[in-house]
Amino acid sequence: MPDDTTWRHEEPSEDLTAPWSPPPSPDDRVWRHPTELAPPWSPQPDQGSFAAAVSTMAPRQAPLRSTIFVALGSGLAGAVFVVAILGAIGALDTSKQGRDIVVREQVSEPTLSLPASDKAPAGDVVAIAAQVSPAIVRMKITSPVPSSGSGVLFRDNGYLLTNAHVVKGAKTLFAVLADGTEIEGSIVGQDPETDIAVVKLSRDEPFATATLGTAVGLKVGQPAVAIGSPLGLIGGSSVSTGVVSALGRRVDSDEGSPLLDMIQTDAAIAPGSSGGALLDQNGSVIGITTAIAVSQVGAEGLGFATPIDIARSVADQIIATGKAEHVWLGIEGADVDAESARKASIPGGARIERVVRDSPAHAAGLAKQDIIIAIDDKPVTSMSALVLSLRDRHPGQEITLTYLRADKRSTISVELGKRPKNL
Repeated sequence: MPDDTTWRHEEPSEDLTAPWSPPPSPDDRVWRHPTELAPPWSPQPDQGSFAAAVSTMAPRQAPLRSTIFVALGSGLAGAVFVVAILGAIGALDTSKQGRDIVVREQVSEPTLSLPASDKAPAGDVVAIAAQVSPAIVRMKITSPVPSSGSGVLFRDNGYLLTNAHVVKGAKTLFAVLADGTEIEGSIVGQDPETDIAVVKLSRDEPFATATLGTAVGLKVGQPAVAIGSPLGLIGGSSVSTGVVSALGRRVDSDEGSPLLDMIQTDAAIAPGSSGGALLDQNGSVIGITTAIAVSQVGAEGLGFATPIDIARSVADQIIATGKAEHVWLGIEGADVDAESARKASIPGGARIERVVRDSPAHAAGLAKQDIIIAIDDKPVTSMSALVLSLRDRHPGQEITLTYLRADKRSTISVELGKRPKNL
C-alpha cells in the first residue's frame, strides 16, 4: 500500500514523446529509488534476497499450545477493578482460576419495554431483544463464594433454566429480573452431564417467559442472537449477534464428562452469560449458553450452547422427579460421509463405529459399520440427530431402528437402557 512504502508510483506528467535522458546523479536529486537506499533491516546469513529480508521483518507469533474450554458461570470472589477484570478474561485457565468474573452490583432501571408475548418479526434483532430480555435473569449466588450467571424463565410460575455449574454448591441464590427486582430461588435439581439445572423462584406470580424452540433442523450459517448477563454488569441483559458456526460439537471441560452435541456460535458470549439464551431469527430459544473457547492468546470468539431439546427434556425430568436419567443405546459412531450416502441413496445417517458389550445395541444385534437411518420411521441423517432423538426417550422404552448393513435395509427393536454412571 502507498502509505506503507518509502516510495509510490505516480503517473508521469511530462510529454512521453520527448527524448529520453538519464536521471541526474543522486547528489542532484531530492528523491531516491529504493534500490539506492540502505534497507532498514539486515538480511539473515545466506538470505540476501529481498524476499528473505522481508521474511525477517514478519512478526513472530507465539505457538498455540492448547485450547481449553471454559464454562462461564462460577465467579471470582470479592470486588475488583473493571480494568483488571477485562485483562483477566484472556488469560483464563480452568485448572487454576474460577469460571466467571463477578461485579457484585445491583441491576439498575430496566431497559426493556415490550412483553415477551409480543412476537418479533423474523430477523429484527431490536424486536427480538425487547421480546426475550424480560425472561432473562441475572443469577446472584451469595454463598459459599459470590458469583453470577444467567437464567432463562421458561414457565410463568417461576421455573427457570440455567447451567449446573452456575448453581453448583450454592446455598442461597437470587434471580435479578429485568426491572431490578431480586427474588430468592431454590435449586430444584441439576444434571452435570448436560450442565443443566432448574431453579424455582419463591413467587408464583406470572412471569415473562421465553419461547422454547428446537435445535433440530439448525443449519450452519443461520443467524443467532445471544442474550445473557455478562460479568454481572448492571443495567439489564446484554445482546450480541452472529451465526450458528458449527453443530454437534464435543466440548471437553474440567467438570468431568464432556459436553456433547453442542451448538457453536460466533455471537459474543462473555463470562457470566452462562445459563443465558441462544435464539434463532424468530426469537425462539435454540440453546442455553454454556461455554466459551479460550487459548493462551485469549478468548477465541467461539461460544457453545446446549441444544434446547436436551435442556427441555432434562428440565421436565427434574421438575417431575428431581433428577434426570439418560437413556443408553450403547454405540459410538459418526456421520455418514457424503460419498457413502450418495452410493447408498440416502440423505445421511449415523455410522456405528463401536458397539459396547452388554449394551442394548449389543443385545439387539447391531454391529460395527451398520448405518442407522431412522428411529420409529423418523429419518436420522447424522449422529447428532440420533442422539437428539434418543434424548426424548426414557430407559425401558422400546424403539424401532432402521439400518443398512452391506447396503441391505433392515429393522430391529431395541429396548433402551439407563446410561451407566461410569460412561
